[in-house]
Parts: sequence; C-alpha cells; structure tokens
Amino acid sequence: MSEESDRQARRRWLTIAEIVAVAGVVIAGLSLWNNWQDRRDASATKAAERIAGAQERRRYDVQGAPTAGGDAILLAMDDAHPLTDIRVTFPAALGAGTHDVVDRRIPLDWFAEPLRKATDGGPDDATGRVPVLIRYTYLVDDRPLAKQAIYDLVWRSHGRALRGRGFELVDFRLRRAGGGQARLDAMWHAGH
Repeated sequence: MSEESDRQARRRWLTIAEIVAVAGVVIAGLSLWNNWQDRRDASATKAAERIAGAQERRRYDVQGAPTAGGDAILLAMDDAHPLTDIRVTFPAALGAGTHDVVDRRIPLDWFAEPLRKATDGGPDDATGRVPVLIRYTYLVDDRPLAKQAIYDLVWRSHGRALRGRGFELVDFRLRRAGGGQARLDAMWHAGH
C-alpha cells in the first residue's frame, strides 16, 4: 500500500503542479490583455487630445485695442494665427462702406464723418458703438481659414470749441460670431 500511496501522492502533486501552471498561463493571459487594453485606451486618449488641440488651434477671434490717441483700433498680432486678409463692413445706413485693412489698423477716419452726421442733434459728450462686420482669413498650420463676426467699435465724443464734436475710439469688442450684412444693419437700427 505504500507504493500505491506514493503514486497517489505523486498524482496529487502533478495535479497541483498542473493547476499552478494553468493558473500561471491564465494570469499571464490576463496581464497581456490588460496591457493591450491600456495601450489602446492611451492611444485613444492621445488621439482625442490631438483632435481637441487641432480644434483649439483652429479657433481664433480677432483681438484689438484703441491706439493711444484713440484715432484707430490696432488689431493684435498672433504668431499662431497670422492674418492674411481683413475686410471691415459698416452698416449700410451709416454710409461708411467697406474697407480692406492693410496695416492692422481700423482708423476712425473711415467712419467719423458719417458718425458725426448720424449723431447730429445729440449731446456733444456721448458714448456709443458702431457694429461692424469683419471678414478675415488667418493661417493655421499654413492652411487658410476664413471667418466672420460682428464687432463693436466703441466711441466717445466730446465738444471742441470752434471745431464741433471730436470722436475717439475707446474699445473693440466681439459682439457676435458669424452674421452678415442683414444682421449688421438690424443691429445698427436697433441701437439708433
């Protein structure tokens, strides 16, 4: 019986050894699957971040500030979004027309006289805004993208002895992304 119990003991050890080997294979397989899943998730996350980064780089709104004397709005330079074409359209009722910006400046001279006529009869010292449609093209990764938006040119007037009213530009604000001439004209009429 001792030989038989030795055989049974060996069989039990072989069975335990086989169980340990199978468990090791299962653990290795689960570890391999987990590593593959982690890599797949990391690559999906990186792809989503790349897409979000590309969309963020594409997003750009023109920024600007009045010059020291208030005689123009100077559009800001952005190395990540170089501007190539800029066209400013004024409300039709104002009569200032459409102008192309060549030196990153929107001068007050483009609309000061029509604004003076439109505000005649009002107080000498006043503040207001003129909505303008700005169509612009900028580069992202050397590819041109076109966009348009309605901005406000905020002005202030003041009385001058013997020279009538003077105007100065005091702010430049994004009012509405998109838009067109009809929307611009409606904004002008609503403000006057």
